[in-house]
Amino acid sequence: MKALISVSDKTGVVEFALALQYLGWEIISTSGTLRALEAGGVKVTPVSEVTGFPEICDGRVKTLHPRIHGALLARRDIPAHMKALEDNGIETIDLVCVNLYPFKQTIAKEGVTMEDAVENIDIGGPSMLRSAAKNWESVTVVCNPSDYGTVLGEIRERGNTSRETRLALSAKAYTHTAEYDMAIATYMRSQAGLPEKLFLEYGLKQELRYGENPHQSARFYSSGKAEPYSLASAEQLNGKELSYNNIQDANAALNIVREFTSEPFCCGVKHMNPCGAATGSTILEAWRKAYEADTTSIFGGIVAANREIDLATAELLKPIFLEIVMAPSFAPDALELLRSKKNLRILKVDMGSGEEEGRQLLSVNGGLLVQDRDSRTAEVTADMCVTAAKPSESELSDLGFVWKIVKNVKSNAIVVGRNGMTLGVGAGQMNRIGSAGIALEEAAATLAAQTGGSDPKAAARKAGLVLASDGFFPFDDCVAIAAEYGVRAIVQPGGSIRDEDSIRKADECGIAMLFTHERHFKH
Repeated sequence: MKALISVSDKTGVVEFALALQYLGWEIISTSGTLRALEAGGVKVTPVSEVTGFPEICDGRVKTLHPRIHGALLARRDIPAHMKALEDNGIETIDLVCVNLYPFKQTIAKEGVTMEDAVENIDIGGPSMLRSAAKNWESVTVVCNPSDYGTVLGEIRERGNTSRETRLALSAKAYTHTAEYDMAIATYMRSQAGLPEKLFLEYGLKQELRYGENPHQSARFYSSGKAEPYSLASAEQLNGKELSYNNIQDANAALNIVREFTSEPFCCGVKHMNPCGAATGSTILEAWRKAYEADTTSIFGGIVAANREIDLATAELLKPIFLEIVMAPSFAPDALELLRSKKNLRILKVDMGSGEEEGRQLLSVNGGLLVQDRDSRTAEVTADMCVTAAKPSESELSDLGFVWKIVKNVKSNAIVVGRNGMTLGVGAGQMNRIGSAGIALEEAAATLAAQTGGSDPKAAARKAGLVLASDGFFPFDDCVAIAAEYGVRAIVQPGGSIRDEDSIRKADECGIAMLFTHERHFKH
């Protein structure tokens, strides 16, 4: 039995070759791997002895030879194939252990030249993998060191790998070469300025129990790239497996949290919309305010914080029925307390400032929409004001807060708040006035409950609210209803042909209004 070993990733390869040799296999190898194996005590036959031809062109040509590919591709069950090998003095190769030049690692380096990239395009390696994988009925092909143990175990037990294992390894080899070719094609097309083709590479992270509904099957795939605010790399510390809807909601919560880095922030999310969000001097204060914003909707929701969850905060979270709690870290006593709820999913999420994937993908029937992520959020500043009335410093701060929140609410979206907390959220309505009515009524009811008042509108008028809209006002009706509830300042993108109507109405009502000239629709 013969094994051809030629690898770039030499993890465990010496031990693998020594074990094969001990089991009676002859080892064939190419120059770089050969030196490593010989240094490890493996007896190796150079591939040039098998081919009768030296390695040439700086190693570009060494295994591209009939004595290699004939040995791999000949079907053992076809007499004519075996006769051809005999006539040409070719002996079969029964195992190929190959992984490829580090092309992706090379092009990821800063300042890499095209010459360097091209020299790291493997030719012989993919050819051997494909040949061995095609003849999987007879040839074992190994491209990942993680499979060395399985292969050796079966050879020790039965003298060779099983048919099922060879088929699985063949599939892995074709996957390896497909991913490799995809990376090369993407790079070369970009260098040549050819029209884009979109290649996607995602690995299965988790089989899900079902999708949005029990009759839908679902899976969770990961790009494999380290990225902050990502569930794909989050560490689950407690609770049941995440469901499809959990992942959707948790991702929405993380997108909100990433808007706030300079001060403690906490939010609750239901159905991918915030039901309460707030900043505070501590994470405890932020959670108290977020919870008080809507004590009803958070039931069965998700909580995300941008600071460590301490014991005091955990004590407030524990009595509430929640699906998930997420934070960058948990104090040991807080984690112990939350773990007493065995079904509560606790996720430790990297909330650092590392590189993030720059595009967003959405499947549609028969196609795929691709867009840049909406990662930019304008700072709300006093010079954005377009009305006679100007916002106070505290109102300006609150406008900045609600502007970051409304960006992450389903359109049409209106968010009402004050003192660094949401009080009303109007999401996903077919018209903007409907969203405004929902948000303002919710804010008024919350304030009345907090103050013990019997007149919600009166409670709202006393509070001094601010309002944010994710899109422009097509009419002045949103300004008019905001005035009924005592809103003192509004932030919106502007850009309607009727902007002057809204500005005029705001001036009539003594409301400060700011235009960011930046829209944040979220369908």
